[in-house]
This record gives sequence, structure tokens and C-alpha cells, in this order.
Amino acid sequence: MIEFDWQFFAIGIPAIIFAGISKGGFGSGAAFVAGAILALVVPPGAALGIVLPLLMVIDAATLKSYWRQWHWPSAKGIIQGALPGIIIAAWIYTAVEANVFRLLIGVICLAFVAFQFSRARGWLRVKQMPFSRPWAWVAGIVAGFTSFVSHAGGPPVAVFLLSQGVAKTTYQATTVLTFWAINWIKFLPYAYLGIFSWDTALGSLALAPFALLGAWIGVRAHRAVPERLFFGLTYVLLSLTGVRLIWLALS
Repeated sequence: MIEFDWQFFAIGIPAIIFAGISKGGFGSGAAFVAGAILALVVPPGAALGIVLPLLMVIDAATLKSYWRQWHWPSAKGIIQGALPGIIIAAWIYTAVEANVFRLLIGVICLAFVAFQFSRARGWLRVKQMPFSRPWAWVAGIVAGFTSFVSHAGGPPVAVFLLSQGVAKTTYQATTVLTFWAINWIKFLPYAYLGIFSWDTALGSLALAPFALLGAWIGVRAHRAVPERLFFGLTYVLLSLTGVRLIWLALS
């Protein structure tokens, strides 16, 4: 039973707006902040079930803005690879308890922040390389797995696309198309595993307007807002959330 109290909305509304902005204008990399933060106040499975329909709404709202500006070979390869990644994650979901998923989500939050910080400081460099279908499949497998367990498929896709040196808008359009497809693929196993419920549907419905607001802001902020400013705040949120989830899981 989910308590739709002031804490749920105080945490859920800004988290969903951030997810919309990230998916709509900044390559989806930090969109999983919504599910991670919601997992602080509701069970991890319920957080996944609430957020997935909202991500699908954001996908639908932003896809037209980037229509046919993507790199199709990359998107196709990642989507193909995501299927086995999702199957593996679905199997693990049936075998572990909620605290294991809290720990996984918390670790993914901190690993994502560490990766981005290392890349920004020049400690970690993504080497330029031409498109490779096998590497697209590998990125897809990892993205499918992390996307299923925490809606955090962005980092492996980002590494793969950045290694090709794609333009900013091509990168954004490719991630929009890729996760539009991956989120549809995830929908069936989520339903089969009972992740969706009447409560998660109510939560999704209540937060849907804020998902659309975030998407609208994101599309317009794509060229107007410095990425450093947006992601700086997002990394702080993800760091705090990751530490808190790991604490909850271990305690």
C-alpha cells in the first residue's frame, strides 16, 4: 500500500520534473533520478512501476521534436542488445528481496556520478572509435539490465555514443528513440511480474502533468541551458539519494 501523503508529492514532483528535463533535453542520462528518489519513500518495485509509464509519456512527448535526427544503426544495435539484458534483470528481480534492489539502485547512483565526475576532470577519457554493431549490442545488454532495475540505462548508452563523437542533437535524438523502444519492451515483464498495481497507476496519473512539464522544459532547454548547471545539481541529488538508499538497504 502506497501512502500518497505530502512526502510522496514533495519528493515525487521535483524528481519527475528532473526526469522530464533530462530525457527531453539532456540525453536521458540522469532520468533515473526519479525512480531512485521515489525509492526513498515507496518500495523499490513500486517506484519502478510508477516511473515507467511516466518515462513512456515523456518519450512520446519528445520523440517528435527529434524525429529522424538519430543515428539509426546505433539505436537499432542498442535496442537489439537490450532484450537479453532485460530478460536477465527480470529473472534476478524474481529472486531477490527489496533491499537488494535498494542497494543496486544506490550503487548505480554513485557509480554514475563517479563516472561523470571522472570524465569531466579528464581522469577518464572515452576514446573515439567508428560505429561497431557488436559494441552496440554490449551497450544494449548493459543498458537493458540497468534500465530494468533502476531506469538507469543512460550511462552505457552515453559511453557508446560519445565514443563515436556524435553531434549533440544526434546524441539526444538517438537516446530518445532508444529508450522509447526499451521502455516499451520493459512494459510486458513489468506487468507479468506484478510491478504495476492500482496504487502505482494512481501514482503515475498524479505525477503525469509534471512529467509533461519537465519534457516541455527539457526540449526548450536543450540549446539554452548549460549542461554543466543542470547536471551539477542532478549529481548532488543522485549522490545524496545513493548514500541514503545504500544506508536503508544495509540497515
